[in-house]
Parts: sequence; structure tokens; C-alpha cells
Amino acid sequence: MPAFTRSELADLNVFMTIVRRRSFRHAAHELGVSTSALSHSMRNLETRLGVKLLNRTSRSVVPTAAGQALADKLDTGFQSIREALSELDVYRAAPAGRLSLNVPRDAARLLLRPVLKRFCQSYPDIQLEITVEDRLLDIVADGFDAGIRYGSTVPQDMVAVPLTEELRWIVVAAPEYLARHGTPQHPADLLRHRCIRMRLGDNTHYKWELGNGVDAVHVDVPGPLSTNETDATVAAAVDGVGLAYCLEVRVADELRNGTLHAVLPEWASLGPPLCLYYPSRHQAQPGLRQLADMIREQWRAI
Repeated sequence: MPAFTRSELADLNVFMTIVRRRSFRHAAHELGVSTSALSHSMRNLETRLGVKLLNRTSRSVVPTAAGQALADKLDTGFQSIREALSELDVYRAAPAGRLSLNVPRDAARLLLRPVLKRFCQSYPDIQLEITVEDRLLDIVADGFDAGIRYGSTVPQDMVAVPLTEELRWIVVAAPEYLARHGTPQHPADLLRHRCIRMRLGDNTHYKWELGNGVDAVHVDVPGPLSTNETDATVAAAVDGVGLAYCLEVRVADELRNGTLHAVLPEWASLGPPLCLYYPSRHQAQPGLRQLADMIREQWRAI
């Protein structure tokens, strides 16, 4: 077969993106083109190869047997290209390119916000794209270069780089709430209190982890309110709705100014650090190491 032209190589990249995303619409969004342009590219590629590569329905896109075989081979080749391009970073005065991150709300507030201005000023050739959401997802399938999650939730096939030390989780409440309902003295007392429950991505409620080691307990707390993100939890606690369970560093200002008080401090729990993670088979994207270094430096300072 004759050597591929530049446009044909681009069509192969389109094909690989569609296979990975299992969607013309999602692939078009990632590549910044229209779905009709992707359809045109795929028709050209299938015509040139003389083989049908994709089966497309109104709801999904899956590769044919021939398409899957081609994708498996191309994955190795494109990975080699990515690694070769990544290695050029050592010859650049500064990193350049697109860096797409998926992070939970707490990480965006505690880790990214303090460094964003300095990072963007220091590396103006990096196009940083941040998606903030608390649900767990497959960063590869969803087109992200890397993510930030608590260490215990990072998939085992990923490279995980700790950005913080172990994190301290505490129970807090507003003075108003404690004056009306009293202060719990033992984790079992929480069962008789109004608690702001944490709803996980699978819509189950998180059992509060209290204490450490052999003394650790998990309490399925009751309460009148459930939320799936920290800002709403903290706001409700400040308003006196109930007891809340959160990162101590997240409510440092509220503890300092007295709008929240720590409850059961001797039962504070140490949890995994927040980690930057990315696929182990990929070279780190441009700017990723620099961002991680900047976050760790800022975290040590606070």
C-alpha cells in the first residue's frame, strides 16, 4: 500500500477518536469539528481501504471486526507518536499544547484555584481545559488527559501522583445548631442528630468514617438533607441545618471565624491524599508535571 498522505493520517486519527468515544458527537466535540465532517472523513477512509470499519446506529457506534483489528494495531502506533512528541518537551524552553483535566469540586477549590493565575502566566503556551464534576468517570473514554481524585478511588491501571499529604476529615456544626440540639460526645450519638448526608455518584449515601485504625467506625447517619457536593453541604451546616462531614482544610475559614465548630475532634479521620492521575500507557501531557509541582508547592505553603 502506498504511503499515507497527511489527510489520510488525519482520517485514521478521526477513526481512533470515534472508536474510543463510541460516539460521532463526542468525537466531533473533542476534535473541534462537525459530525458531518467526521462522517465525510470516515467515508473517505473506508472507500480507500475497501473495508467497512464502523457499524453506526442511532444510539451507538461500534467497530466492525476489521475496524477493531485496525484500531488495536493503530493504538500502538499512535501511542509511539504521542510518546515521541512528548519527549520533545525537554528541548522546549517551556511546555506547549492542550491539557485537559477532570477534577472534583473540592480539588478545583483547594488545589487549582490558588495556582491558576500563576500557572497561566508562567506557561502561556498551554491551553488548560478544566471540567469540574464530582462523579467518577473513565478519563480516557471521556477524552481527558488527566484527572484529580482521592487516592483510594484512582483506578489501579493509572499512574497516581499525590498532590497532598493524608487529609483530615471532621464533623462540624454551626453554634446555632449545637445550642438547639446539643453536642454529640460519641459517634453513636450521631444517630440521634440531624446530619447532612453525602450522596455519592451511584446515588448511595456515604457512611461517615470516624476514627482511625482498629478504633475506626462507619456511621450511616440520618438527616433531613442530602447533597452531592461540598459547597452545598458547608452552606447548609453554616445555616444550622445539621451536622456536616467534610475536609478540615475545606472549612478552615469557617472554623477560624466561628461560623462552624468542630464536633467529635478526637474522632477525626485521616483519609487518602488527593492525587493527580493519568493513563500508565501515556507519557505525561505538556504542562502536567509543572502543574503538579506548582500545586504541591502551594499546598506545602498552606
